[in-house]
Amino acid sequence: SAIYELSCEAYKHLGKTSNYYWIDPDGSGTLGPLKVYCNMTEDKVWTTVYHDLQMQTSVGGSSVEKLSVLQLNYSATMDQISAITSSAEYCEQFISYSCKMSRLLNTPEGNPYTWWVGKANEKHYYWGGSGPGIQKCACGIERNCTDPKYYCNCDADYKQWRKDSGMLSYKEHLPVSQVVVGDLDRPGSEAKVSVGPVRCQGDRNYWNAASFVTSSSYLHFSTFQGETSADISFYFKTSASDGVFLENLGNTDFIKLELKSATEVSFSFDVGNGPVEIVVRSPNPLNDDQWHRVNAERNVKQASLQVDQLPLQVRKAPTEGHTRLELYSQLYVGAAGGQRGFLGCIRSLRMNGVTLDLEERAKVTPGVKPGCSGHCTSYGMYCANGGKCVEKYNGYSCDCSKTAYDGPFCIKDVGAFFEEGMWLRYNFHSPGTSVKDLVSRTLLSSADPEITAPDLSLNKEELSFSFSTTKSPCVLLYVSSYTPDFMAVLVNPNGNLQIRYNLGGTKEPYNIDIDHRNMANGQPHTVNVTRNGRDIVLQLDHYPPTSYSLPATSDIQFNSPKALFLGKVIEIGKIDQDIYKYSTPGFTGCLSRVQFNQIAPLKAALRPTNASSHVHIQGELVESNCGASPLTIPPMSAATDPWHLDSASADFPYNGQAIGDGVNRNSAIIGGVIAVVIFTILCTLVFLIRYMFRHKGTYHTNEAKGAESAESADAAIMNNDPNFTETIDESKKEWLI
Repeated sequence: SAIYELSCEAYKHLGKTSNYYWIDPDGSGTLGPLKVYCNMTEDKVWTTVYHDLQMQTSVGGSSVEKLSVLQLNYSATMDQISAITSSAEYCEQFISYSCKMSRLLNTPEGNPYTWWVGKANEKHYYWGGSGPGIQKCACGIERNCTDPKYYCNCDADYKQWRKDSGMLSYKEHLPVSQVVVGDLDRPGSEAKVSVGPVRCQGDRNYWNAASFVTSSSYLHFSTFQGETSADISFYFKTSASDGVFLENLGNTDFIKLELKSATEVSFSFDVGNGPVEIVVRSPNPLNDDQWHRVNAERNVKQASLQVDQLPLQVRKAPTEGHTRLELYSQLYVGAAGGQRGFLGCIRSLRMNGVTLDLEERAKVTPGVKPGCSGHCTSYGMYCANGGKCVEKYNGYSCDCSKTAYDGPFCIKDVGAFFEEGMWLRYNFHSPGTSVKDLVSRTLLSSADPEITAPDLSLNKEELSFSFSTTKSPCVLLYVSSYTPDFMAVLVNPNGNLQIRYNLGGTKEPYNIDIDHRNMANGQPHTVNVTRNGRDIVLQLDHYPPTSYSLPATSDIQFNSPKALFLGKVIEIGKIDQDIYKYSTPGFTGCLSRVQFNQIAPLKAALRPTNASSHVHIQGELVESNCGASPLTIPPMSAATDPWHLDSASADFPYNGQAIGDGVNRNSAIIGGVIAVVIFTILCTLVFLIRYMFRHKGTYHTNEAKGAESAESADAAIMNNDPNFTETIDESKKEWLI
């Protein structure tokens, strides 16, 4: 039985994040498993298959041969890739031709010099950004070729470098197995070819489902051809305690799968030696309206049945007797002759590696509806950190808008690197909002909407965030108010954490000091503070939570909260002396997943949300995950990874950020040591230089420039590749000549 999931989509619905996975696109069919890269984005799942052709492969130059053939060897067989492309909703592959006196498609009228070979060894004469039957490049379709007489930039035959590139997205033709380059036999002719990996998105088979709403309704398909081997797998979801999943009859032979009771699934068949039945009994009810997976196999040697992760039940076939399953009737799904049918949902029904299109058939069958609802009951637990599960027609997604996190499961930290002097202010009341609107918008409290804005007050707060820094003292977070009340999280001069509350009624603010732990050690730390009335619970990193209590005289209302500050406190009016002192020159380091009650100020600053109008930033906020939950991708061995040199920049999500943060943390430590040395030796010089040549520093990540505007990771890399910018430089030179 299959050890691997059928697709990246299936791995996502086990709560898996982006990584390399083995998938088995035809179950236990003949294809066998293959290793792909699954990129789980917020709303889509991308499956990527790599090949061994280097980017910017040079052809021509010295060679005199008429045709140059570039062969692409994939990390999967053509049949395996076809299984992925045929079940995908959309596939694409980037292709690029950089040329110097080397024509491409020979437009407008001529025979193409260069073509590519796709699935089934077919030649194709269209290029990236264009479509089948259209002998044009992207610039010909967009009408912006360098020379409008031609439909490709390269066809103008310039002596300078030019380029034609774009996505091939007609999935029936993919993947590219060869590129044949022709126009290279003149002196000075040169070309470079790049082909990206095949990327496919969506899995039509995984969500192909039907809902059976009456017990007499069923779908029928042509007779199941499973004479010597049968491999049947599907998911079901029901609240009924019994029903027939599917049945196919012969004269006396038959095959049948049914839910016998709330805890029993049965697989029965007869190949002429009398009926055989295998039953899997579940310790928990199977009619709990959750998805359950059934896998039934039968061959000449044995038969087996598995439900979810329960133990596999196997029955050996008799050594003598009949072995062929001879069926004549139609295959019935969801009921059987005269027996009580199945009520509920069946999805992703595969028989001998072929997915039956339940959805199409359900559209024309009374009593059966296409698709299925209620995926959140099964998959909602994957939406973490307070993310809400949202039902979709084919699956679900996680809504992270009320959280400080991001990503498909709300587990990706949203954080930023702060340089000295930078700050962020989140105003709880946006200018010019009505009070009614204000209370719902700020999400600060469910206080009576009739009170005026500054009178809003809190009896309880919940605050959580992560930080890393090597500088102390500093103010990590400060919540100001229209009254003397405030709350602050500080790192004191010894590098110890302090939580400070001033709610009135006490001479001095109430402090919680966490001594004996240096927090300014450059490592990521997590802080969780919950206050309910007088009781405060603090959890730091993975230490057990500790409880504290405000003094008996202290007020327990946080009156009229005004704004939340990160990095530095810039507030008018009287400010606590320590806070003023610690806040200069400001916090340097990383802050992430900051959440105060329902407010996520950093996320509001970095992601456009309806709360973004509340945020004011001084300085340039650079996004970073602060090493709080770095994405770890196990390296492929050079043998299995054909892109072994380029793969770092190929298609890995967040790769730049992960590297950027690593560099930042190490350099912070090394920089600290060096700074001390320089400081002691050249103290005054440094002082002078700081004031004479003071300029705003910037924090660099290794993210490809242009990544923001690029359609995909590949496109960002293309935009960032130095060879691709040659075209621009050349055109500048032309004007200078």
